[in-house]
Amino acid sequence: MFEHILSLITFFPLLGAAVILFIPGKRDEAVKAVAAVFSGLSLVLGVLLYIQFDGNNINPQFVEKFNWIPKFNIHYYVGVDGLSVSMVLLTVIVAFVALFASWGIKDRVKGYFGLFLLLQTAMTGVFVSLDFFLFYIFWELMLLPMYFLIGIWGGPRREYAAIKFFLYTLSGSALMLLAMIAMYFASGKSFDLLHLAQVGFDKHEAFHLFGLTLPYAKTLYIALFIGFAIKIPMFPFHTWLPDAHVEAPTAISVILAGVLLKMGTYGILRINFTIFPNATQYFAYAIGVFGVINIVYGALVALAQTDFKKVIAYSSVSHMGVVLLGMAALNPQGMDGAILEMFNHGTITAMLFLLVGVVYDRAHHRDVYGFGGLAKVMPVYSAWVGFAFFAGMGLPGLSGFISEALSYLGAFKAFPVLAILGATGIVLTAAYLLWTLQRIFLGPLNPKYENIKEINGREIFTLAIPAIFVLVIGWYPQLILGKVGPYMLHLINIVKG
Repeated sequence: MFEHILSLITFFPLLGAAVILFIPGKRDEAVKAVAAVFSGLSLVLGVLLYIQFDGNNINPQFVEKFNWIPKFNIHYYVGVDGLSVSMVLLTVIVAFVALFASWGIKDRVKGYFGLFLLLQTAMTGVFVSLDFFLFYIFWELMLLPMYFLIGIWGGPRREYAAIKFFLYTLSGSALMLLAMIAMYFASGKSFDLLHLAQVGFDKHEAFHLFGLTLPYAKTLYIALFIGFAIKIPMFPFHTWLPDAHVEAPTAISVILAGVLLKMGTYGILRINFTIFPNATQYFAYAIGVFGVINIVYGALVALAQTDFKKVIAYSSVSHMGVVLLGMAALNPQGMDGAILEMFNHGTITAMLFLLVGVVYDRAHHRDVYGFGGLAKVMPVYSAWVGFAFFAGMGLPGLSGFISEALSYLGAFKAFPVLAILGATGIVLTAAYLLWTLQRIFLGPLNPKYENIKEINGREIFTLAIPAIFVLVIGWYPQLILGKVGPYMLHLINIVKG
């Protein structure tokens, strides 16, 4: 089984989508059960993969490789290393949780769950691909189901949000495609990411475009970086995110923040850092600057929001800035903090969007001034929100603390001024989360919600899974660092030579 475990993890959801297509009639419960089984199988195999993964081995593991399109030297080439293994685990966890958060879907159920499973396959495929062409196919495949999941099952402005998401991401993909083609011909016609990392594109002096002489490696680096920065989303390419989050169904917001944003920073680490080490060093300070902008800008805008979901959406912009800042440091503390923050933010933000969905399902609005005193009638729900908020603030003992601490520690070592400026985001994060908590849960209760229903068992189940990781990693971060740490040291050595 372990010889093909990555293919099984990746394509089980796609097989589930195919099975759903053949379920006759309108049998919604059968569709949901099939989706849960196939997503659950990927979760079980993903956990087994993570347990069996050897963190001390920096080479790709569980590799599968065969010629796919021999004429163009394109391979089905998959494997995991210390950079990708935690992202595969995050994907199967968040997808499984989001699937159960979708249980309330009543309209076109077969289409929704079929697209959901296709989306899970595409996301997993991005993290396991070691062939750039295969990586790009999975990257593009993700667009299709996400577009329809937002555009059909989203809120009142769903078409606008879906088109905006699609166009932003596709624009970045076009730049990525051009860079990929240039690298293909310059490397002797290879899409192998490990081979591309050995070619030495930084040695190419320049190329000519529209009469301009451009530095080869830096131009390709920028093209790829913008493609990935849109997905993060990094300022100023972030404007698609609030619209997509607000209009998307709860489960799709969970997927967006929990997994899709991480594809951007993963792509930079996987491709930009390994293939263009000199350019990475050249642009490191600029990446750190954009990280600080994300942190402060995202937190300030979150502070100004009155829509509960927009508060959490802009908090994601801010926290992804922490990842950028840690990456830019190019030292063990910063890099470990960045990859740990990617995983921890995925689980914490999944909880936050699930909690927004709970109250929205009951009140049908998200105005933070429209509730007041919910703690009196929803004490269990309020406790869950408090837990998730304090995790998002980086309370010691919860997972958000250690990843942010390492990121800032690494950043301070590399560029103290940026680290100090970025650290203001810690205070701003506490401000907008505590203020939101006060407005929704404390003070006099809105009489309209005297009989509002408490959080139910299914909703607690979806929250409990990420909450376990938030608690365990908060006290034992080595659960992730033990698997990813050695590879991050290897990646630093690649960049710094």
